[in-house]
Amino acid sequence: MNSLEPMSTPELTLELEAFLHCPTPAPWLDWALQNQTLMLIDHANCEKKAASNAMGLMYRHVAHTDLLTKMSQLAREELLHFEQVVTLMAERGITYERIGPSRYAAGLRDHMRTDKREQALTDSLIVGAIVEARSCERFARLAPLLDAKLGKFYLSLLRSEARHYRDYLTLAAQYTGEDINPRVQHFLAVEKWLIESEDEEFRFHSGVPRKI
Repeated sequence: MNSLEPMSTPELTLELEAFLHCPTPAPWLDWALQNQTLMLIDHANCEKKAASNAMGLMYRHVAHTDLLTKMSQLAREELLHFEQVVTLMAERGITYERIGPSRYAAGLRDHMRTDKREQALTDSLIVGAIVEARSCERFARLAPLLDAKLGKFYLSLLRSEARHYRDYLTLAAQYTGEDINPRVQHFLAVEKWLIESEDEEFRFHSGVPRKI
């Protein structure tokens, strides 16, 4: 996973399906189609948060040159994506506004180790990889269901998002003295529960809608 070779959308989708423990449930896709304005607002928030998280890692781990380089690149790309989403929203008459986060990221962070600096770094990078992978998987599943312009935009994000998740995993393996797979599988199991369980509010990374 040291580099991203050119891959088609189906190939990327298969890779993500093999990595993640579950696909996005159909009820979430239906929910997203019914809440496209909210989906775009939260998508913009996600891009901004991703850039902020990358910058946070750069500030906390200044001695890791490869991390500084990769996170700097990632932050720039995520901010570009943020600009692109906000521009697309403006074209559709959608105002960017502050909304609360889903429980998704916090649910993953609750399982991070904090006692030792390097363990905290490993877990932060693994969580980053999983969030990017899920985002990429949802772009792929949403794209065929959306209007032509939005669908094309989401497909255009697949390659960079896939590279981000690979970079996070590569860095996690590089900066730890342990096999990261047990931690990766632990977080993927948590992520599966978050994705398949019920949520009251729609967000880009929410679970399925609560049954009434």
